[in-house]
Amino acid sequence: MPEPQIQYTRTSDGVTIAYITTGDGPPVLSCAFDTAGMQSTFSDTAPLGNSKRELAASTRYTCFDHAGIGASQRDVNDFSLEAQVRAIEAVAACLADQRLTLIGWGTSSASAALYAARHAGRIGELVCVDPAFSHAGRFAAEIRDNWSLARRRWAGVMFPEGPVSSQRWWSNAIRDATTADVVAAYYDEFAGADLKEIYRRISVPTLFGVPPAGPGREAALALASLVPGCRVTDVSDADDGAVAAILEFMGVDAAQSRTPSAASGEARGESRTPHETVFRTVLFSDIVGHTEMMQRLGDAKGRDVLREHERITRETLKAHGGTEVKTMGDGFMASFGSVTSAMDCAIALQRAFAAHTESTPEPLHVRVGLNAGEPIEEDGDLFGAAVILASRIAAKAGAGEILIPEPVRHLLSGKAFTFSDRGEHEMKGFDDAVRLYEVRWRE
Repeated sequence: MPEPQIQYTRTSDGVTIAYITTGDGPPVLSCAFDTAGMQSTFSDTAPLGNSKRELAASTRYTCFDHAGIGASQRDVNDFSLEAQVRAIEAVAACLADQRLTLIGWGTSSASAALYAARHAGRIGELVCVDPAFSHAGRFAAEIRDNWSLARRRWAGVMFPEGPVSSQRWWSNAIRDATTADVVAAYYDEFAGADLKEIYRRISVPTLFGVPPAGPGREAALALASLVPGCRVTDVSDADDGAVAAILEFMGVDAAQSRTPSAASGEARGESRTPHETVFRTVLFSDIVGHTEMMQRLGDAKGRDVLREHERITRETLKAHGGTEVKTMGDGFMASFGSVTSAMDCAIALQRAFAAHTESTPEPLHVRVGLNAGEPIEEDGDLFGAAVILASRIAAKAGAGEILIPEPVRHLLSGKAFTFSDRGEHEMKGFDDAVRLYEVRWRE
């Protein structure tokens, strides 16, 4: 690929930012923290053909060097998220006035997400690849301790099987593009960012590319639960495997825009389409003592009570953005794109049924259980371990209770909910005991 021409713009506080635009197609603005500089992606001398090149072959692709790196202004000392957002704003202002697909890679996901939260009208889709990047703090310490060794380790990650000449090229490119202090400062800024607060503000269609395993995956899924309707796809690292998912998310026909590197992968029998799921919070509710109630009232009067239960539940789900998956006569299964919305709905349900019970001769008491995860969606229904566990948790609740597992409690940290520890419980079909918490909803 010919090396594109570098262009320049200035941020609102006067910092010069270098950027490159190449290719044809829907506009993409890539916020990649390329410590070797953006030219390492497109230079003919670079021993690397990566996902960014593949995207550039299918889209109108724009990327830029962060301040202090590569062709951008080097004599700077502000590496904050606010400074990073100003750089995105400056480059975005130079592009065509149409909605962008904004991509944040690794540590740059935070600034991309913050820009998207503030400029939703400018964004068609937000893509965050490895958005939690759990190693940022450790990397900063390693960089400060031994910059030369850190660069060599980095080169080993980029080229795990060599050759040595490529590893040496990468290490030298980083050395020439920036300094240890700059890289460590960016990693420190990311490690100290309140990512939950940023992602709670996202309102645009969002795709997360997450590691297939490890703490980075768990942290990324926790962030995904804060973004309504966030889609999740597995990628093996910060670059590899993301292209097909990104193009599909953008609505670009990957078959029509297939790149040479993707085609060569197919020739080797490799699949470039990762497994895709949607992170959901699943809610189960059911009437306590339903059988006894039906026996006492009879079918006709009992059905009248059930209709009132259905009305209250459906109105409450609608008010809180819940999707009714199915009803089981005396209970409901629903899903939410946000764990906070699901919790608000569960509390609203209990309060609605408590008010109903106070005003009518026939009481209605329900139990509620929630869980969050990546269920399998098929024909409008949800399946998988996350759904089964939500059902098991609901069965452990008593009348008027809301129960959640410990991971959901962590997802709700910092929100105005109170919990009481109900201890560990064995769940049928699950090897490990699950610690449950009761949500206190009575004022």
